[in-house]
Amino acid sequence: MPVVGAVKLEKIFRKAASLDIDHSKAKNITDIAEQKLYDLLLIAERNANLNGREVIWEADVPLTKGFLESMQLFKKIEEEIEAQDVLNFLATMPPLKYPLEVELEKKLPEIVGTILFILAKLIKEVSPETRKPSEEDIQKAKEILNLTM
Repeated sequence: MPVVGAVKLEKIFRKAASLDIDHSKAKNITDIAEQKLYDLLLIAERNANLNGREVIWEADVPLTKGFLESMQLFKKIEEEIEAQDVLNFLATMPPLKYPLEVELEKKLPEIVGTILFILAKLIKEVSPETRKPSEEDIQKAKEILNLTM
């Protein structure tokens, strides 16, 4: 089960970066966002362990200043991700060693939405003249995301 459906993804990309995403590219984009979410949680798990805790707190998630600023911008586009969709996705992944605190679980939809928002903005930066990104545009944005997150 993806963290976000194709229709919601299209709305986010249109509002965030004036991009039109067709259904054939939606799975690739959600796969990228899901992997980045899981990557963030793996590092958060490490941080919780280093801090001597057996619960992952929101503060353990390595969110940069730029990510937090993008989160504020994502909130302004008024598109929400369903919390249950995010939790259903996480249930399909290898389990984390520690559970997530309730506050962090509540924040996961915003984190996923922000990852998608950032991905849309990166695609637009990679190919500013396009309205319909190619697979190559998406892969370039993914590579940038992998280097920075």
